[in-house]
Amino acid sequence: MAKSTLIGGFHAVLAALEDAHDKPFEILVADTRKDERVRRVQALAQQHQVRLRVVPRSELDLKAPELRHQGVLAYVPEKAFDAEDALYRPAEPQRLLLALDGIQDPHNLGACLRTAEAVGVDAVILPKDRSASLTAVARKSAAGSAERVPLIAVTNLVRSLERLKELGYWVTGLAGEAKESLYEVDLTGPTVLVVGAEGEGMRRLTRETCDRLVKIPMRGKTESLNVSVATAVCLYEAFRQREKPPARRGK
Repeated sequence: MAKSTLIGGFHAVLAALEDAHDKPFEILVADTRKDERVRRVQALAQQHQVRLRVVPRSELDLKAPELRHQGVLAYVPEKAFDAEDALYRPAEPQRLLLALDGIQDPHNLGACLRTAEAVGVDAVILPKDRSASLTAVARKSAAGSAERVPLIAVTNLVRSLERLKELGYWVTGLAGEAKESLYEVDLTGPTVLVVGAEGEGMRRLTRETCDRLVKIPMRGKTESLNVSVATAVCLYEAFRQREKPPARRGK
């Protein structure tokens, strides 16, 4: 059997049943859960011929003490990263990529994946080293989005960004010291948005590789936003710019 990992929570487990290419090997449901969401999991497990066992909740707590599993766990194949070569295709006008330069907290990684999937990001790029991995905690925080958004781990993020620039992408980095506001730049073309690690931000070489740096304007005394919040702000600004304005009603 292929290597497996444990995921928990209804969003993640339902996404694994509904959207993942490889279905779970086995699902565990707490004997205390008898609601509609459990029935949905049971129906999908039967549809896809996935083994499901009802067990005491204490067994779930022992198997996944770090997870708020909500009474459901699933053994799923380890998330296969998409091939790096899938990145390097000619830039299309609306193509949007997100690069996460060294995020360490799996909760932040999961939250970034959740927003990326919500706005239709074409792929999320991670460095293979010095980055949070797609653990059960990250997948739980992603609320199913880890199963839906393409995720590509690259050996050298700077080289990958350089290749994307050669293909016609604009690489825009988020940095507190930037002069330009996020709301002053055009994010409608083929874009790679780069967000750095918690506290440290982007690494120097990554910053120097960007075509432009932008900042999120703030009026309060807070020096910076949580990295997943900042990522969401930037992605939704790109999303807003790419949405067609609604047609005006006639008088």
